[in-house]
Amino acid sequence: MCVFRIRSKKWSNYCAVELGLLRSPLPYTRLFMKQILQHLGNGETLLVEVPCPVRGQGAVRIQSTRSLVSLGTEKMLIDFGKGGWLAKARSQPEKVKQVLAKIKTDGLWSTVDAVKAKLDTPIPLGYCNVGRVVDTDVHSRFAQGTRVVSNGPHAEMVCVPENLCARIPDSVSDEAAAYTVVGAIGLQGIRLLNPTLGERVVVSGLGLIGLLCVQMLRANGCEVLGIDYDAKKLELARSFGAKTVDLSAGQDPVQAAEAFSAGVGVDGVLITASTKSDQLMHQAATMCRKRGRIVLVGVVGLNLSRADFYEKELSFQVSCSYGPGRYDSNYEQRGLDYPIGFVRWTEQRNFEAVLSLIEQGKLQTEPLTTHRFEFDQALDGYAAIEQSNAMGILLNYPEQALAELMRQSFPVASRLPINVSERVGVAFVGAGAFTTRMLLPNLPAGIARKAIISGSGVSAAQAAQKFNFETSGSDFQAVLDDPTIDLVCITTPHHTHAAMVCQALQAGKHVFVEKPLAINEDQLQSVRDALSQYSNQRLMLGFNRRFSPHTQQVVKWLAATPGSKSVVVTVNAGAIPAEHWTQQMAVGGGRIIGEACHFIDLARFLIGCEIQSVDAIPMTGHAGSLGDTASIQLGFADGSIATIHYFANGSAQYPKERVEVFAAGKVMQIDNFRKSKLIGGKGSHSTRRQDKGHRAELAALIEALGVPDAASPIPVSEILEVSAVTLQADQQIRRALASFPASSQADS
Repeated sequence: MCVFRIRSKKWSNYCAVELGLLRSPLPYTRLFMKQILQHLGNGETLLVEVPCPVRGQGAVRIQSTRSLVSLGTEKMLIDFGKGGWLAKARSQPEKVKQVLAKIKTDGLWSTVDAVKAKLDTPIPLGYCNVGRVVDTDVHSRFAQGTRVVSNGPHAEMVCVPENLCARIPDSVSDEAAAYTVVGAIGLQGIRLLNPTLGERVVVSGLGLIGLLCVQMLRANGCEVLGIDYDAKKLELARSFGAKTVDLSAGQDPVQAAEAFSAGVGVDGVLITASTKSDQLMHQAATMCRKRGRIVLVGVVGLNLSRADFYEKELSFQVSCSYGPGRYDSNYEQRGLDYPIGFVRWTEQRNFEAVLSLIEQGKLQTEPLTTHRFEFDQALDGYAAIEQSNAMGILLNYPEQALAELMRQSFPVASRLPINVSERVGVAFVGAGAFTTRMLLPNLPAGIARKAIISGSGVSAAQAAQKFNFETSGSDFQAVLDDPTIDLVCITTPHHTHAAMVCQALQAGKHVFVEKPLAINEDQLQSVRDALSQYSNQRLMLGFNRRFSPHTQQVVKWLAATPGSKSVVVTVNAGAIPAEHWTQQMAVGGGRIIGEACHFIDLARFLIGCEIQSVDAIPMTGHAGSLGDTASIQLGFADGSIATIHYFANGSAQYPKERVEVFAAGKVMQIDNFRKSKLIGGKGSHSTRRQDKGHRAELAALIEALGVPDAASPIPVSEILEVSAVTLQADQQIRRALASFPASSQADS
């Protein structure tokens, strides 16, 4: 039986939520593992049993042996979750502004739903992991059995990109190695501080990172002054060779620093404390000599005084996590390393440097360890965070072997029409925010909710429990092999859609896939070929706006206005950074392919005849360099025209979507799919919530699957037509951007 088990502070024993897998003839035999999650909505820390994650290309699968609880980051997340709505709002004022702006454009109820969904999604805790490699690519630098550190979460099995792993020297224990990642955070701060032999440096805040920094600075030949309230931490700092300032005893840190520096001021201050006060920054500036350096590793108030920095020409820098490469998807996810001749210390090389210091005995971790817990008692470890003496909390994982993922294959049966009396068996591939917010809550009654899978397994397990699916997992093939699954719903990253569609059709499944169908011509052709070969299966693309009650109302009004039409769709899409996955051509395909296809299809549906011409013009210059601000002009077989303005350079205070149809002396308007009205006649329609048609879309699909020979809700010919037109528009935009002079882009 497959269960989703949760253990929390509220429950002293495991409580099992049975997902009814016994009703399925397919035994989903797979590896389940335990992992720690944090519920941001109520602050509850959970020890859950979830499917083992799928190893992606360029990553390694690691069986954990130790992990270290980060008192700073993890306690901050727990405290945030425990706070009420008001406390959460106060801690994130910028998010509050975004919520208020969304209320103005999308309405109160849609915004409330979005916020609740965000807070209702548990997140993995932990980023200091040690284990052994059990699965890797053929050409990986890490052989199976290699001991490695990584930034993997607290879980019995983790999958981590290779650039976020480092090999552990033989003489370094797993317990000591568990301090590597948190040590690299401090090391990156030290590298930015750039201390030289003999310089005097203050470390303000002697938590885990601060005490590791004291040792690394001493190893670098620096004199160190440590500042804290805790007598135990001050004693440890002195044992590592630092002088100290005891704030609890009323000692003045500025006077102590003046004496420490013989009256000339310290060379640098490394702030590793966490406080909302601005006082630490003022003290740091006062301590420094002229042209001293301040680096912030922790979290403090940053209402800086100009006078503090102006007179001494001080430099101030905020350190980013483990070092260069952090948050760069090319480095972390795609494995593109920075050449050592240009970037000496990447995050991976910082990991290796910390391990080298531990190996040489210059970085002691044993004195920092205050608690050890078996992983089954990990939640007791989180309770220990509140203890005054808590510092290094280590989690020890069981040593038993974990079996490889297994599945039982079934022959693909020929797909017969589903009898009306039978329930359609549905599986979802992908359990991200869009799936759990827009699709799963809108599934119609009368279906058999079979399975949800995702790459990490965590999101699938959570979604399966919340939306009452029979099982969860991370194995796509198991879904294809299950004869009780009739419909496969694919909501994975864009570049995977076409291949998964072809595999599902080949396995005898009907397919619903979120847009886009394909991100290039080769992928689109592969889907055409599969459809011609497996013609008994139905394909539905997530063009939900066709099914919105507002769109349907406009179609009714248009029935009384024959003749050619002019359609204008204005999309205030908003800016998305270049590093976001949707902007990456190899993964997301760009926003025209990934999102503008919606509105090309909407115009196609409203006009109701074939698109015969497309002319896409992008905004050029630097602001338009991503190709996501463009106008797309469409010509139709009946003489109608449509213009899609897809703009990423507008204000969030303006509604996101507006549709206008001009025909026979009338104008039909849809305002952000909340209101629609007929101008030049009588008629209006409004909905309590923004309604883009997701519920009606899914209901239409399920209804069609239950009726033999029923027409597909969206004709496949139109799906392929719109997909081809979208690719053509994107190609025109890319060619226009490529021909625009680079110098002009820079000038802009």
